[in-house]
Amino acid sequence: MSVRDFLKNTMGTSIRQSGIFVAFVAIVIAFSIINPTFLSANNLTNIVLQYSYILVLAIGMILVIVLAQIDLSVGSVVALTGAVSAVLVIRHGFPWWVGVVAALATGIAVGVFQGFWVAYVGIPGFIVTLGGMMLFRGLTYNVLDNVSLSPFPKGYYNIANGFLNGLFGGYGVDVFTLVIFAIGVIGFVYFQWRARSEKVKYGQIVESLWIWGIKMLILAAVVMAFGYKLATARGLPIVLIILAVLIFVYGFISQRTVFGRDVYAIGGNKSAAALSGINVKTVQFWVFVNMGFLSAVAGILYSARMNGAQPSAGNMFELDAIAACFVGGASTTGGIGRISGALIGGLVMAVLSNGMQLMGASTSTQQIIKGLVLLLAVAFDVYNKRRAAVSA
Repeated sequence: MSVRDFLKNTMGTSIRQSGIFVAFVAIVIAFSIINPTFLSANNLTNIVLQYSYILVLAIGMILVIVLAQIDLSVGSVVALTGAVSAVLVIRHGFPWWVGVVAALATGIAVGVFQGFWVAYVGIPGFIVTLGGMMLFRGLTYNVLDNVSLSPFPKGYYNIANGFLNGLFGGYGVDVFTLVIFAIGVIGFVYFQWRARSEKVKYGQIVESLWIWGIKMLILAAVVMAFGYKLATARGLPIVLIILAVLIFVYGFISQRTVFGRDVYAIGGNKSAAALSGINVKTVQFWVFVNMGFLSAVAGILYSARMNGAQPSAGNMFELDAIAACFVGGASTTGGIGRISGALIGGLVMAVLSNGMQLMGASTSTQQIIKGLVLLLAVAFDVYNKRRAAVSA
């Protein structure tokens, strides 16, 4: 058995996904050695608050990319939804929750608009969303009258900056945060055990029990250590709860529902999916509607984090989200990619940015490094495809 086959059978995932996880751990270790404050409670909290909206966008973008499409408009939609919320709440004095609802409605409307052109008119997503990128940026300037608006009321501001703590007490360590993390770990291990048991039941290849146990133990230790760091700082960020809910919901949708399987089927072979009875147009439409919705969620988080709306908000966010997906194992030709991979890819880009900022690296250096990481990730995907073609 080759080393590649051994790793596939024992790790239970692709070489690329395992590799990006190892790379993520290596980057964290390297930055923590270079700058001990990297793993401080305050810096870890800052990473969660500062990059949450990119992870939200990556969750939606991975479904678009698996569908063999792309969405270049998400940064502009982030700006537009934040602008709509700011105008209603700051300029006209509506309650903060009205701004949230309006932003979500705007994002969904954008998704319906773009999904129609892609699914029912047949224009490639690249072209539709390229036009959308310019269209929605222009609308943002019009909505804001080309000026920034701030500040939001406390309720809106706390969406991306608030914390839950002190509910169960604790002396220097927030017990509530630890309890929530423990519940999350137990739930994750339980669902992983169920998934493994189902594979065994149907005779599918799984990693050995002891390797699975070690993986779960290491993961639990890392997550609880992260939870402890947050518990010793300001507690559980509200934005992390929002992100965790989205991860759970979309992980379930992508892996456990007919819709999720249809997305992968269409991305793998659109013609075969249509011949098998899948309504390709409907699936494409709803994937873009979903991307609009998650762009609105990211817009709310970003505007709350910045405590205001700016015409230039969301600039380059689409590239960060796309990079997170490809670094996390998505294929450039569709049909391959996972929510977990996109999140790990997003975290790689986040810790790279944060670590280089702590080192005092210039913005140009950060962009160069991130660009090279993306290029290498896609090159590895192309290399794997060529090897697979030769082997076949």
